Amino acid sequence: MDDVTTGVVYLDNHATTPVDPRVVEAMLPYFTRSYGNAGSVSHAFGWEARDAVEAATATVAKAIGAKPKEIVFTSGATESNNLALRGIVESPRRKGKHLLSVATEHRAILDPLRRLERHGCELTLLIPAQAGKPEAGRLDPQQVADALREDTVLVSVMLANNEMGAIQPIAEIAAICHQRGVPLHCDATQAVGRIPVDVETLGVDLMSFSGHKIYGPRGLGVLYVRRRVPPLRLEPQITGGGQQHGLRSGTLNVPGIVGMAKAMQLCLEEMEQESLRLAALREQLWKGLNDQLEGVTLNGPELQPSGWRLPGNLNAALSGVDGEALMLSMGTLALSSGSACTAAEPEPSHVLRALGLPDDVVRSSLRFGLGRFNTEAEIQYAVDTIVRSVTRLRKMSSLAN
Repeated sequence: MDDVTTGVVYLDNHATTPVDPRVVEAMLPYFTRSYGNAGSVSHAFGWEARDAVEAATATVAKAIGAKPKEIVFTSGATESNNLALRGIVESPRRKGKHLLSVATEHRAILDPLRRLERHGCELTLLIPAQAGKPEAGRLDPQQVADALREDTVLVSVMLANNEMGAIQPIAEIAAICHQRGVPLHCDATQAVGRIPVDVETLGVDLMSFSGHKIYGPRGLGVLYVRRRVPPLRLEPQITGGGQQHGLRSGTLNVPGIVGMAKAMQLCLEEMEQESLRLAALREQLWKGLNDQLEGVTLNGPELQPSGWRLPGNLNAALSGVDGEALMLSMGTLALSSGSACTAAEPEPSHVLRALGLPDDVVRSSLRFGLGRFNTEAEIQYAVDTIVRSVTRLRKMSSLAN
């Protein structure tokens, strides 16, 4: 194993990933040499950019089992989510006002849904299996079936959770939605590139994801829009040029699109071995913490079976310490606590709260996102650092009491 002697060990790959050097290499020519606008159809610079976009679009589509015409490029998954959710609800042809989602969704889903609720929609948020159950964090598809109404206009369920890595039974949920004629949107930001994702197998009608979670560029997202009968009618959120079938106007980000395609290609080529490697690193981390510390509990679904949780995800509560204080005491580890903080005051994670966990457990939780460039040596360093810091903080707390 390589020694970890200097610098910061990065274990926050659910937040963002470093751009793979191979992706950077693929993008560079489109910043300097092939810098044309893909919409400039009257000269060779534009043709070259257009051809690059078409080739990249085909690669992205193939990677998720879609058709090129079903791909819309955006600025990121947040914009893709807004286009999907608001695009359906704000369409003049939509019928109904009921929206159905899950309490553990990312804010990029919950905030647009609540905005739509303020504008007259009715919102139902399902509660997944509670803490203490092997399947904690996962939905039972029957919950969706029971919550659907005659006026339900859209269901949105994420494929893999960004905090606890829980993988939802999307194919079963999609089958229920289709039986009732309700479109299903899926935020697959944490899943694409990490586990196999095929839109035909899943049966989703709309799917969002982003480049910066898969070692690709920031500022580039995708919305998959199924071509179906009857067609999905989306009201565009950005107009002014009519690009991308009128769904998302604006000059195409050619370097970003090329980088997204390369990133997805690499993820697919390396996924099988990488999943096994990350699962082994997670086991090393989990075992190391449990062997050396008392009061370590798992948040979310069990680590096995593997189909319940992302292979590089671990979310654990360390009793007797505050997650924020613990992170501040470990300047050489980059990771996240279970808390989502605002500038004014700390707010416990809504995801872990939705599992029924008390605030003291939520505040003592850490999220680990293991990624492509992490090593065994880094994981051992993380274990040693966490054990040392937790022991010190617990001792200080006992002395204070």
